[in-house]
Amino acid sequence: MAYKEEDYLQLSGLQHFRFCRRRWALIHVENLWQENLHTTEGALFHDRAHNGDLREKRGDRLTVRDLRIYSPTLGISGASDVVEFIRSPDGIPLSGEEGLWLPYPVEYKKGEPRSDSGDHWQLCAQAMCLEEMLCCQIPEGALYYGEPRRRIPVAFTQSLRQEVKDALQEMHQYAARGYTPRVKPGKHCNACSLKELCVPKLMRVQSASAYLQKHLEEK
Repeated sequence: MAYKEEDYLQLSGLQHFRFCRRRWALIHVENLWQENLHTTEGALFHDRAHNGDLREKRGDRLTVRDLRIYSPTLGISGASDVVEFIRSPDGIPLSGEEGLWLPYPVEYKKGEPRSDSGDHWQLCAQAMCLEEMLCCQIPEGALYYGEPRRRIPVAFTQSLRQEVKDALQEMHQYAARGYTPRVKPGKHCNACSLKELCVPKLMRVQSASAYLQKHLEEK
């Protein structure tokens, strides 16, 4: 099965979905968003990684930033912070370059490693997009965290790939229905930029955006 381009989901939504299904739906289904300190700092941290003009080649490593990626099979599109193409006999040919090069995606994160697997999902989905686009196999990538200032390698195992596929299938189902899931509030809500929009009374209605519109009309 291949999704139509108009039905593609944002690849970055995977980490929102892993953090909280309702948060993902508020952002990606109802188009609600609210900045806080965490989101602002994260955007600034990504500025250099997403500078598409910064292309570097050092020896057997070619670094490309802000590479646009997509997958008709998964129905997602987005951009990879950094893709390092490393010279390897298991790689693929690149236009204008001699030899074979193996893609190695690197995702940049502002803070510390998370307790959930959302960052791993996002990175693995990037690799799966690159594999489909370039007809290759990518066994590993890395997450770079700003707090410890180091990379953490991530192996793209079959179990991780299946988690990504299952999550995206559920996301597509919600998107097609225009459905915002109800969730149980928890401690993680305190760090969410949408906590002022996702208040308890919203749990009793299907659409947060409809609730907000109703109250705006009453004013």
